[in-house]
Amino acid sequence: MGQSRSPRTHPDVVPQRRRRLGAAAGCLLALLSSQAAVPAAPPGATGGFEVAEATIDDVHRAIASGRATCEQVVQAYLTRIETYDRASGLNAVTVVNPRALERARAIDRRLAAGEPVGELYCITVLVKDNFDTHDLPTTGGSVAMLDSRPPDDAFMVRRLREADAIVIAKTNMAEWAFSPRQTRSSSYGITANAYALDRVPAGSSGGTASAVAASFGTVGLGTDTGNSIRGPASHLALFGIRSTLGLTSRDGVIPLVLDRDVAGPLTRTVADGARVFEVVAGYDPADPMTELGRDRHPPGYRAALRADGLHGLRIGVLRALARPEDADPEILALFDAALEDLRRGGAALVDPFVIPALADHLAADNFCPRFRYDLGGYLESLGDGAPFDDVMVAFERGQHADYVADRLAFFGGYPADVPPERWNPPCPAFPHHPGRRAYLDGVIEAMDAAGVDAVVHPTWTHPPAPLASAVADYRGDNSQLVAPATGLPAATVPMGFRGGALPAGLQILARPYAEPMIFRIAYAYEQATRHRRAPAAFPPLADP
Repeated sequence: MGQSRSPRTHPDVVPQRRRRLGAAAGCLLALLSSQAAVPAAPPGATGGFEVAEATIDDVHRAIASGRATCEQVVQAYLTRIETYDRASGLNAVTVVNPRALERARAIDRRLAAGEPVGELYCITVLVKDNFDTHDLPTTGGSVAMLDSRPPDDAFMVRRLREADAIVIAKTNMAEWAFSPRQTRSSSYGITANAYALDRVPAGSSGGTASAVAASFGTVGLGTDTGNSIRGPASHLALFGIRSTLGLTSRDGVIPLVLDRDVAGPLTRTVADGARVFEVVAGYDPADPMTELGRDRHPPGYRAALRADGLHGLRIGVLRALARPEDADPEILALFDAALEDLRRGGAALVDPFVIPALADHLAADNFCPRFRYDLGGYLESLGDGAPFDDVMVAFERGQHADYVADRLAFFGGYPADVPPERWNPPCPAFPHHPGRRAYLDGVIEAMDAAGVDAVVHPTWTHPPAPLASAVADYRGDNSQLVAPATGLPAATVPMGFRGGALPAGLQILARPYAEPMIFRIAYAYEQATRHRRAPAAFPPLADP
């Protein structure tokens, strides 16, 4: 029933496989180069180039000027991982790519020969452990998948490698992406927050977020079913975007809930996020959900990056997600300061912006518990290399962390081999779920009536919880409440630090396929405020 993936052009090409992802989304939709010559750099030190907090442009300028080779840049990141990750207790990285330096040397040879290179050449990528990488294990946070090596790369990983980015490492995640509260797996343990090592980085992409924040790589990839890009981005002073559902491919990503899952970048700057997004966004026949957005991609997302981008915009303030009785007062103060910054930048605020019947939409039963079925399709795609064919095998063997036992038992009560659309009662997928459709229409109608270009609210209204009480002190997660059910795009950008120490994020929500508007607002706000700063526990390292 699946669809073949497109032929590989990557030099490490491996056999194609067939995915039930295509079949599931297909049933749903049936219802509906840059070039540079680089002087040789001296061996050893990187000529004063510091990789901590380095942007994509910083890396490219250092290589083009001869201050560093690609090999030296990659080695500098590897040294940071080796020096800091385990010793600090951060535990963000699961496995380092043993071929990263080999890839870097190959790029150096091409540059020296004046050969063309991809637009993300020598940019190191930290990849969440639920993205398929043919050369590294992909566990999804489960000890039951510890030795799983997919036969090929996820769509986004392949796109990045084709642009000459280098996968430097895989990163830890919440087991099966179940938890927005914490990043804890049975395969690799617990990840801490780079800004406060006794606090959570949220979940489930906390490994990528903490690793990017600590400059273990230039950029990162995460996934977001309800919170898992935007929440960790908020807790780690990063930019993170969840695209319109259907604009980006999830092929080769271990699913949680396939009609809510989105994959995308986590970066230290909005500009880097836009550059990565330009590479990874696009139509993919192996994920027919992307048929929805096939003709909705602009020529480039970086065109939206303007320092004066707030001028002339109308932005709605969703006060329903910033109520004093439900929020930490210091984070609300940061939010109020962010609103004033938006005004100073030239935006008109509609405050409050109201979504009619919001409480009814939030209370509606719009969630389809399809994890077991969707994961079955992924396991099928692994062919003979799959460790099992049904996640309940791992559950029965006790191959899981204790905190996910209840979730596994819950999902085990639903069929593994019957599409949700054929359940009794049926559970129609997005965009055909009537409750989700009504919610989406209600938000768009409210935005149209208020004449707003986007909507803002705090990403979390409470600070990161202590590691020791990650579940008990879980509160303030707004990311679950609008974007996942409606399929709307949303992103988080740093809005300051609670108590001067714990990051907080401003979330920007827009109409379908209005990612350029999100990048425009996020970039202008970032440039006006410059809230991001590096975590103190991970300073630059002296050159050898």
